[in-house]
Amino acid sequence: MGLFFELEIAYIVIGIFFLIITAIVTTRSTLPKSSFKYGMIGVASIFSGMILAHYYTTVTRMDGVKEIFNEGEVIICENKMQKTISRSVLISKELEWRLEGDLFVSDNHIRNFHTSRCVDYKPVAPKSDN
Repeated sequence: MGLFFELEIAYIVIGIFFLIITAIVTTRSTLPKSSFKYGMIGVASIFSGMILAHYYTTVTRMDGVKEIFNEGEVIICENKMQKTISRSVLISKELEWRLEGDLFVSDNHIRNFHTSRCVDYKPVAPKSDN
Protein backbone atom coordinates (compact mmCIF):
# COMPACT_ATOMS: atom_id res chain seq x y z
CA MET A 1 0.00 0.00 0.00
CA GLY A 2 2.96 2.29 0.65
CA LEU A 3 4.16 1.94 -2.95
CA PHE A 4 0.68 2.87 -4.20
CA PHE A 5 0.69 6.15 -2.27
CA GLU A 6 4.33 6.82 -3.17
CA LEU A 7 3.54 6.55 -6.89
CA GLU A 8 0.00 7.95 -7.01
CA ILE A 9 -0.28 10.63 -4.30
CA ALA A 10 -0.05 13.49 -6.81
CA TYR A 11 -2.90 12.06 -8.88
CA ILE A 12 -4.98 11.39 -5.76
CA VAL A 13 -4.58 15.05 -4.72
CA ILE A 14 -5.61 16.18 -8.21
CA GLY A 15 -8.64 13.88 -8.02
CA ILE A 16 -9.64 15.30 -4.63
CA PHE A 17 -9.33 18.81 -6.05
CA PHE A 18 -11.69 17.90 -8.90
CA LEU A 19 -14.11 16.29 -6.43
CA ILE A 20 -14.19 19.54 -4.44
CA ILE A 21 -14.88 21.51 -7.62
CA THR A 22 -17.59 19.01 -8.58
CA ALA A 23 -19.18 19.35 -5.13
CA ILE A 24 -19.22 23.13 -5.38
CA VAL A 25 -20.67 23.18 -8.89
CA THR A 26 -23.28 20.45 -8.37
CA THR A 27 -24.71 21.98 -5.18
CA ARG A 28 -25.82 25.16 -6.96
CA SER A 29 -29.50 25.90 -6.59
CA THR A 30 -29.95 25.97 -10.38
CA LEU A 31 -29.09 22.28 -10.73
CA PRO A 32 -31.32 19.32 -9.86
CA LYS A 33 -30.84 17.73 -6.42
CA SER A 34 -29.55 14.46 -7.96
CA SER A 35 -26.71 16.22 -9.82
CA PHE A 36 -24.47 16.11 -6.73
CA LYS A 37 -24.77 12.34 -6.40
CA TYR A 38 -24.27 11.63 -10.10
CA GLY A 39 -21.48 14.18 -10.44
CA MET A 40 -19.50 12.85 -7.49
CA ILE A 41 -19.97 9.22 -8.52
CA GLY A 42 -18.99 10.01 -12.10
CA VAL A 43 -15.88 12.05 -11.28
CA ALA A 44 -14.77 9.61 -8.55
CA SER A 45 -15.23 6.65 -10.91
CA ILE A 46 -13.25 8.27 -13.71
CA PHE A 47 -10.36 9.31 -11.47
CA SER A 48 -10.30 5.96 -9.66
CA GLY A 49 -10.13 4.11 -12.97
CA MET A 50 -7.38 6.38 -14.30
CA ILE A 51 -5.31 6.15 -11.11
CA LEU A 52 -5.61 2.36 -10.94
CA ALA A 53 -4.69 2.01 -14.63
CA HIS A 54 -1.66 4.28 -14.13
CA TYR A 55 -0.57 2.33 -11.06
CA TYR A 56 -0.88 -1.01 -12.88
CA THR A 57 1.14 0.15 -15.90
CA THR A 58 3.80 1.78 -13.70
CA VAL A 59 4.25 -1.30 -11.49
CA THR A 60 4.37 -3.56 -14.54
CA ARG A 61 7.06 -1.35 -16.12
CA MET A 62 9.00 -1.28 -12.82
CA ASP A 63 9.00 -5.08 -12.64
CA GLY A 64 10.21 -5.26 -16.24
CA VAL A 65 13.00 -2.76 -15.57
CA LYS A 66 14.15 -4.70 -12.51
CA GLU A 67 14.20 -7.94 -14.49
CA ILE A 68 16.16 -6.36 -17.35
CA PHE A 69 18.66 -4.85 -14.90
CA ASN A 70 19.13 -8.17 -13.07
CA GLU A 71 19.85 -9.85 -16.43
CA GLY A 72 22.76 -7.44 -16.92
CA GLU A 73 21.14 -5.31 -19.62
CA VAL A 74 21.22 -1.50 -19.83
CA ILE A 75 18.26 0.67 -18.86
CA ILE A 76 17.75 4.41 -19.15
CA CYS A 77 16.43 6.66 -16.38
CA GLU A 78 15.12 10.21 -16.45
CA ASN A 79 17.30 12.75 -14.65
CA LYS A 80 15.22 15.78 -13.70
CA MET A 81 18.08 17.42 -11.79
CA GLN A 82 20.15 18.01 -14.90
CA LYS A 83 18.80 20.93 -16.95
CA THR A 84 20.48 20.07 -20.25
CA ILE A 85 19.36 18.55 -23.50
CA SER A 86 20.53 15.10 -22.45
CA ARG A 87 18.52 14.52 -19.28
CA SER A 88 18.87 10.74 -19.14
CA VAL A 89 21.26 8.39 -17.37
CA LEU A 90 22.25 4.92 -18.55
CA ILE A 91 22.20 2.36 -15.76
CA SER A 92 23.65 -1.15 -15.72
CA LYS A 93 25.59 -3.45 -13.43
CA GLU A 94 28.69 -2.86 -15.58
CA LEU A 95 28.50 0.85 -14.71
CA GLU A 96 28.56 -0.04 -10.97
CA TRP A 97 24.85 0.44 -10.27
CA ARG A 98 22.96 -1.78 -7.85
CA LEU A 99 19.29 -2.26 -7.08
CA GLU A 100 18.16 -1.55 -3.50
CA GLY A 101 14.41 -2.08 -3.24
CA ASP A 102 12.91 0.18 -5.90
CA LEU A 103 15.97 2.44 -6.19
CA PHE A 104 19.02 2.25 -8.42
CA VAL A 105 22.03 3.31 -6.35
CA SER A 106 25.63 4.02 -7.36
CA ASP A 107 28.55 5.28 -5.29
CA ASN A 108 29.76 7.13 -8.41
CA HIS A 109 26.59 9.17 -8.94
CA ILE A 110 25.14 12.05 -6.93
CA ARG A 111 21.59 10.77 -6.69
CA ASN A 112 19.53 7.59 -6.80
CA PHE A 113 16.87 6.77 -9.40
CA HIS A 114 13.47 5.22 -8.74
CA THR A 115 12.57 2.31 -11.03
CA SER A 116 9.32 4.06 -11.94
CA ARG A 117 11.39 6.70 -13.84
CA CYS A 118 13.25 4.13 -15.97
CA VAL A 119 12.65 2.16 -19.17
CA ASP A 120 14.46 -0.44 -21.25
CA TYR A 121 17.34 1.06 -23.28
CA LYS A 122 17.27 0.18 -26.96
CA PRO A 123 19.94 2.16 -28.82
CA VAL A 124 19.20 3.22 -32.36
CA ALA A 125 21.85 2.04 -34.77
CA PRO A 126 22.16 3.47 -38.28
CA LYS A 127 21.28 1.13 -41.11
CA SER A 128 24.26 -0.19 -43.01
CA ASP A 129 24.30 0.28 -46.79
CA ASN A 130 24.93 -3.22 -48.12
